[in-house]
Amino acid sequence: MSRAIDGTKRNNRRAKILKLAKGFTGRRGTNYKAAKDAVVKALSHSYDDRRNKKGDFRQLWIARINAAVRAEGLTYSRFINGVTKAGISLNRKALSNLAIEDPNAFKAVVEAAKKALNA
Repeated sequence: MSRAIDGTKRNNRRAKILKLAKGFTGRRGTNYKAAKDAVVKALSHSYDDRRNKKGDFRQLWIARINAAVRAEGLTYSRFINGVTKAGISLNRKALSNLAIEDPNAFKAVVEAAKKALNA
């Protein structure tokens, strides 16, 4: 009996890897051996970065809030302390969007925070 060397299982496995490597430059997108390593690394990075994304966005929101609050004469940490004391339960994402989309409402939040800090 002859030995099967180019069966569908092997072809399917290789096709799956090359499909995942679509768009990679050079040999990494066309050569199975190089694509396999590139795909493993890419999937590893994508897994890690789905977790890092949360911290990256929080960092962005804090930077935006800090910039908006400094224009009002406060620092970020004093502002957050004032917001907490005032009992305003808006998260950083909401505060950041408020600062960008509705500056008047954000000023009202800043004034409430200032009032809570002085009290």
